[in-house]
Amino acid sequence: MTALDLDLPERFSYRVKRRLLGQPLTNDQLKHERLSKFLALGVLAPDCISSSAYGTEQILLALLPYAALGAFVLVLPITGVVIAILVLLTISYRQVVSVYTKAGGSYVVARENFGPRVAQIAAVALMIDYVVTVAVQTAAGTVAVVSAIPALGHGHTPTYISVGVILLLCWGNLRGIKEAGKAFAIPTYLFAFVAGTMITVGIIRELMGNLPQFDPTHNPDILIGHANGFVMGATVLVLLRAFANGGSSLTGLEAISNGVGAFRSPEGVNAKKAMLIMACTLGFLVSGVSLLAHFTHASPYNAGFPSVISQETRLVFGHGTFGNIFFVLMQTATALILYTGANTSFNGFPFLASFVAEDAFLPRQLRKRGHRLVFSNAIIVLAAVALVLIIVTGSKLDALVPLYAIGVFTGFTMAGFGMAKHFKRGQGKGWRRKVAVNVAAGTTSLIVVLIFAVVKFTEGAWVVVILFPVMVFALIRLNREYRTEAEILRSLDSDKLSAGTKFSHHTVLVFVDVLDLASIEALRYGQSLRPSSLRAVHFVLDSLHAERLQARWEATAEIVPLELIDCPDRRLGRAALETIAREALPRTEVTVLLPRRSYASVLGRLLHDRTADRIARLISRVPNATATIIPYDTSAKIAAVERHRLHDEARLEQALLDEAALHRSPDGEHWDETQRRVVRNGPGHAAAVDPPDKVLAGRPNGATRNAILKYAAPEPPQDARPICNLVSGDACDVQGRVRTVQVKALGGSPTFICEIADSTGTLTVQFYGRRHVAGIAPGRMLRVQGRSLRRDNGYVIANPDYQLLSS
Repeated sequence: MTALDLDLPERFSYRVKRRLLGQPLTNDQLKHERLSKFLALGVLAPDCISSSAYGTEQILLALLPYAALGAFVLVLPITGVVIAILVLLTISYRQVVSVYTKAGGSYVVARENFGPRVAQIAAVALMIDYVVTVAVQTAAGTVAVVSAIPALGHGHTPTYISVGVILLLCWGNLRGIKEAGKAFAIPTYLFAFVAGTMITVGIIRELMGNLPQFDPTHNPDILIGHANGFVMGATVLVLLRAFANGGSSLTGLEAISNGVGAFRSPEGVNAKKAMLIMACTLGFLVSGVSLLAHFTHASPYNAGFPSVISQETRLVFGHGTFGNIFFVLMQTATALILYTGANTSFNGFPFLASFVAEDAFLPRQLRKRGHRLVFSNAIIVLAAVALVLIIVTGSKLDALVPLYAIGVFTGFTMAGFGMAKHFKRGQGKGWRRKVAVNVAAGTTSLIVVLIFAVVKFTEGAWVVVILFPVMVFALIRLNREYRTEAEILRSLDSDKLSAGTKFSHHTVLVFVDVLDLASIEALRYGQSLRPSSLRAVHFVLDSLHAERLQARWEATAEIVPLELIDCPDRRLGRAALETIAREALPRTEVTVLLPRRSYASVLGRLLHDRTADRIARLISRVPNATATIIPYDTSAKIAAVERHRLHDEARLEQALLDEAALHRSPDGEHWDETQRRVVRNGPGHAAAVDPPDKVLAGRPNGATRNAILKYAAPEPPQDARPICNLVSGDACDVQGRVRTVQVKALGGSPTFICEIADSTGTLTVQFYGRRHVAGIAPGRMLRVQGRSLRRDNGYVIANPDYQLLSS
């Protein structure tokens, strides 16, 4: 039976995964599309530009309860300060993307300039930023939806909508949504056009004197203070809180620096231009929304909807037919860009997590690509934490914003100071000016972080303030654990190395509890090792069970001696170590074989323990001793037996039916005793029917071609010969996917050997005298031409002509 004939049982979880996510992708399908400036801006900018939809509203939320109508005056200077910081950060990040043209943003800047440990501050900041971005953008998008359809804004419906959107984004990204998909650029330009039109028309109407103004003072659904003007109500703390809220307008500014690698060459130049366009667009939209709020007095509602930007749209375009159409268009564009902005984190967070995991500061599972060539574990973690935030806060935007800006501006701080150190170390042309700009950007961002931590502490920022250092410490502690493990595994004892593996004796012990197929497989493997001595060992925990085992052993498996060892305190680990210590003498190698029976995942863990794993860990501590676990898939054997039983029953039933029909047949069948079968002699018949007692003589092997291997082995094209049709000595042209590569010594010289497969079989290709063939690697499509020769293990082509193919 060949490897392709083996039946690999698919777990239920894998079948569900394939149904939800589709067929798995192969490694050679991993591509990264380079984007033009126009398309890259649309794909990377939603997170940044969409924040203009709620930034002004957050400023007014902090001002209205204290400054009353004076809030609409104060919103302009506060917005002006936010725009000034935007300008400073844009200059700094344009330098970031010109120097660091690979993905990573502030994390890479901090790692290159301050070292990997300090860089974990930026890593934690970015991870918090990505997680909260998903929650904030989704909640803000839901506000846009319920602003257009107020009936959806009652009860827990907004929370359900946000949860559904996050699950949809998670599912889409697990299927492999491409960050370069042109569809993701549409919401960005649609929102920029619609919002820009609304702002322009609103300013024109204000200049013409016919822009309506809303009166929030008599609306019970709006929380507004009674201070006359802003002198009485606008304390320093209130102004700082409003400024901190307004800082949420700058989130997403680092998106382009995290995706520089997506731009076409020259990456740095194109990213700088896109950065400038994005910053200008954001500045115009934030200033315009704040200016219209100043003109119209559009105010945030206690319920969170309708939003300020939706009220401005109503006031600018009215309630006529055109006004209703534009209102729906505005809310649709707002919801789309906000939800698309949430999807930006699903692109950025997995890559950041893979970078940090590659540096050994996060679990290594986060650097592995999954079923559809995406970082599935990181996507699931991101979605899970974002869902917790949405559920805990009830999808309330004002409850999520306090968690937002600390992570964002910490990243800005690390990028600013990191770039300052970079330019100071290099001291190139204009380095003093560049150092000054970046120090100013870093210092300003640090001040914003401190302001936010103080004024928003009681509103939820305390979670981030406490969580931040804990996460940094946890990442550094995890890295220390990884480094310690790596040092131990890399350390080589020169004495042991020089001694090599010159053992004069090899003892194999097979630990058994019962005599069954799993134990027999372990004994068979132990014999294949050709040891000096082989024996089975049973630790006596129950004397009656030990006696029954010994009796059965003597009757069945006496060719291998069974040793019974007393274990009065029932501590298997201690007894195992003592037994091995007696055997592990100088120049004696001890191998312990541990049969492990594998059962169905959930039920098996409930019904059976993992004793073999625990004993193997203990044995690894003993010099000259190794432990090998011999797995035996019991659940698969149970399933195979059940299939055979059902098949036998079906065949037996059919045989009985055939025998019964024999007595009613007019065609003159008769029983041929010599052939042990029924012979039909009627017209048109020349058939025979096996009797029931012969039905059970043979069973189907139950094996089918493995769907996964068949998937990985493509169909041969029409102009190539299928591998199954090869003939020894013929010239042939074969195409398939490389399955394995290795280097062997054949005839005293190295030989590069690869195995290629199509859906009909496998072929071995050998390149004599070579250790490496450029481009040939597992998963690569390959076409070879040469003369095939038949060997014991299949067909071989030596030193062929070949072509490397794309998928």
